[in-house]
Amino acid sequence: PVGKPVRVRVSPFAPVLLTRLPRKVRPLARISRRREDSRMQVSVSATSGLGRRLEVAVPATEVASEVEQRLKRISRTARLKGFRPGKAPFAVVRKQFGEQVHAEVIGDLLRSSLAQALSQENRRPAGGPRIEPIAMGPGADLKYAAVFEVLPEIKVKSPDTIRVERPTAEVSEPDVDAMVESMRRQRPVFTAVEREARDSDRVMVDYEGRIDGKPFEGGEGRDISVIIGTRQSMPELEEGVKGARAGENRTISVTFAAEHPNKAVAGRTAELHLTIKRVEEQSLPAVDEEFCRAYGVEEGGVEALRVEVRKSMERELADVIRGRVRTQVLDALYRDNPMEVPRSLVEEQLQQLQIDTARRMGARDASQLPPREPFEEPARRRVALGLLMGQIVQAEGLKVDRERVQSRLSELAASYPNPEEVRRAYLQSQDAMRQIESAVLEDQVVDWILERAHVSSSSRPLEASAPMTSTRAFSRNAWCSSWVRSTTTSRTSWSPRCCSSSRRTRRRTLRSTSTPRAGS
Repeated sequence: PVGKPVRVRVSPFAPVLLTRLPRKVRPLARISRRREDSRMQVSVSATSGLGRRLEVAVPATEVASEVEQRLKRISRTARLKGFRPGKAPFAVVRKQFGEQVHAEVIGDLLRSSLAQALSQENRRPAGGPRIEPIAMGPGADLKYAAVFEVLPEIKVKSPDTIRVERPTAEVSEPDVDAMVESMRRQRPVFTAVEREARDSDRVMVDYEGRIDGKPFEGGEGRDISVIIGTRQSMPELEEGVKGARAGENRTISVTFAAEHPNKAVAGRTAELHLTIKRVEEQSLPAVDEEFCRAYGVEEGGVEALRVEVRKSMERELADVIRGRVRTQVLDALYRDNPMEVPRSLVEEQLQQLQIDTARRMGARDASQLPPREPFEEPARRRVALGLLMGQIVQAEGLKVDRERVQSRLSELAASYPNPEEVRRAYLQSQDAMRQIESAVLEDQVVDWILERAHVSSSSRPLEASAPMTSTRAFSRNAWCSSWVRSTTTSRTSWSPRCCSSSRRTRRRTLRSTSTPRAGS
């Protein structure tokens, strides 16, 4: 629409994908064959480093000619009251349809002339141009301005100066022991007891919350599980049920974080009236045949379980090492190639980061978006790395490795209970497959850089987020999907409406140990 930006989503590989104009500003077929002697006038001026203002004037005669041709086509079949089909006088047809046809021609000529002008001036918009009308009335030249940012000239510094340390580590027997112990903790057995609640006990509570004496949305819960000492619930809640007995009533104060996605409670203090329904003591299961079957190991007993655990941890360790190397490569690429990036692309990435974060925090609408400031630099980094990697793809002629795409798809599908169904769903979705292809192409760029960089081995131990201390390793295997389901359904605590449930907390924790994609 006139006066609004033409929305065109730009891939991180913009230099590759924008060698052609975005579809929405390509010439329409019916008017794309513009006359060679077209007297369209074009002028370009810089408004900032990457900002451009392109002014276009299409002669009134060209507008009138296109309107005339369309009205003639309409007159051949037009059904107007009092006339046989196609027999209405042309003046009547013009009166009936002239204004509508003129508006259509203006819209089509605008898109067509913009595409031609951009091509003529060899400009590649970084995003959708904002159209500012100057003159568009009947009988006048079509004049408008397109305001946009161009993609920067990108020169990637040779990667032979990049230095990367590749961690060396292995999964030991104590690591496997620690993982098995962690698996035991994921399947605790709870037994009701008649005593005061203490650390590691599970307390089942009902609660009613009020702020300034009034109920609030999400301030009521039934049969809420609070496991003392796990930090899965709000600290005030865990502390509030400690020492309680079944049947007891308590009142506690809870202060919500200022950045809480629910603006109605953010930064405010609520009074929670608790009813302690029961106190349950926690014990851990024995590592036996039944325990192994609970994790999908039907044969071979404990030894077979340990073998599967080791395999899973080794895969996860390899992923962590690749992630550390990849992060170093992207850090160096970003550091060594400073550039000005289009603000429109940064803004797009910033908004997406806000939305993704708000969704993870349980926000329900745009009013609950987190502040912009923390995402400014990550968004800029994403855009810069996308442009740099796109330039490498273009300059080196890199093509998506189809075998790696299929391997990545199989690996992803295997992390679900029904891998074949997931695989089919991905293959039927162009957007989903493009995401996988982009990820593979990014990995190929990283590999290309590593082939030219200085890579050395490092024996320094990995941080605590390495797989030998994280149950995240197991979630990557289809055979343990029953474990994933059981742990995400048996550890709910506190109302997800008012604060993070244990499920969301755990997912954020797991995500924080994974390696981000380009620009994250």
